[in-house]
Amino acid sequence: MIDHVYISVTDIEKSKAFYLAALEPLGWTAFGNFDASSAPAGVPDLVGIGDATYVGGGVGSSIWLRQREPGETGLYLGIVCDSNDAVDAAYAAAISAGGADEGKPADRTYFAPGYYAANVADRDGNRLEFVHKAWHDK
Repeated sequence: MIDHVYISVTDIEKSKAFYLAALEPLGWTAFGNFDASSAPAGVPDLVGIGDATYVGGGVGSSIWLRQREPGETGLYLGIVCDSNDAVDAAYAAAISAGGADEGKPADRTYFAPGYYAANVADRDGNRLEFVHKAWHDK
């Protein structure tokens, strides 16, 4: 689980479509936008995507897309999955949505026994790791 992350992207709408498609198998949805016109200087407009718990008002995770400014760099984000099948589904959805393969779903025992993950990059070079850790099983 992740609380929240800002991801700077070059095209908000294309990136929103990518993230919604990639994260849909995990129950994530768009939940709203933040208009920074009433915020302190330096706070950007944001587009929110959250997991079911966050969107439902609980303690969950959210991603906020923001317009990338010149010179900004990409992001690497690890997202918890409940099973190896969920890793596979998210990876397949991300690739189908236009993501680039950066590591097919597989055991990553070089990190730890029971570590199963897949990696993709979006069109801006931001990287997602879908990960299931066996020691987190319910």
